Amino acid sequence: MPRFLALICCLALPLSAFAANDSYISRLLNKSVPGGVAVIDLGTSGPAPHASFQGRPVLVVNEQGNHWLAIVGLPLTLKPGIQQVQVQNGQAFNFSVGSKHYPEQRITLKNQRQVNPEPDDLKRINGELAEQEAAYRSFSPGTPSNLLLDKPVNGPLSSRFGVRRFFNGEERNPHAGLDFAVPAGTPIKTPASGKVVLIGNYFFNGNTVFVDHGQGFISMFCHLSKIDVQIGQVLNRGAVVGRVGSTGRATGPHMHWNVSLNDARVDPAIFIGAFQP
Repeated sequence: MPRFLALICCLALPLSAFAANDSYISRLLNKSVPGGVAVIDLGTSGPAPHASFQGRPVLVVNEQGNHWLAIVGLPLTLKPGIQQVQVQNGQAFNFSVGSKHYPEQRITLKNQRQVNPEPDDLKRINGELAEQEAAYRSFSPGTPSNLLLDKPVNGPLSSRFGVRRFFNGEERNPHAGLDFAVPAGTPIKTPASGKVVLIGNYFFNGNTVFVDHGQGFISMFCHLSKIDVQIGQVLNRGAVVGRVGSTGRATGPHMHWNVSLNDARVDPAIFIGAFQP
């Protein structure tokens, strides 16, 4: 088989087939910077080890039949330097986190309440935030169907992960996902198999869907014009979760996609081969 065809076939393989290349997962995912992902060799055979980072369980996958890797999400707030993954047998694995510069983005909104919410808005926002944080913290036992994710929509990126955002000149939280510039009504497809764990219509995010891919690996889609799934629904890879819209705090139709690992929002570009160092 020609070399480039072999690469294409490898990229399309499900997680169970990654054993064909013992360094593939690391080369794909290991972007050890704040907002990135660290792949840690646990050097363990036998049953799957239970690993944690900063007190939260992390995704562990099998490589070559009896070799285990921890796939660790690194929050944007993490300081560069030496970090540590803990395993239930008392072992600890050190790894290094580098630095990364994220650019600024300035956005003008007509609705000033979406920049400085009123007291009643804040009450709603805090309740919605608690719901979403609980969904991000969920940790189901299943292994993700694939780690190289499909794009939820086909379209150009309009805003990257980690951008420092200023709304009407006031700094707010960094951008926690990727934005794709696509028309309203475009179908949004789940990038891996999973279960719908939360849906809602939120003050900032508008119509929102959370899909749990397994072991704390979660996708969130927001600003939807329509939601096409229900809580508890099990989805195959590529199933439609909803349609692109501009609900919530949005200046126009686009698809916003978050990826979370061990309750850390990380750059979705890592999982679609579009990461920029």
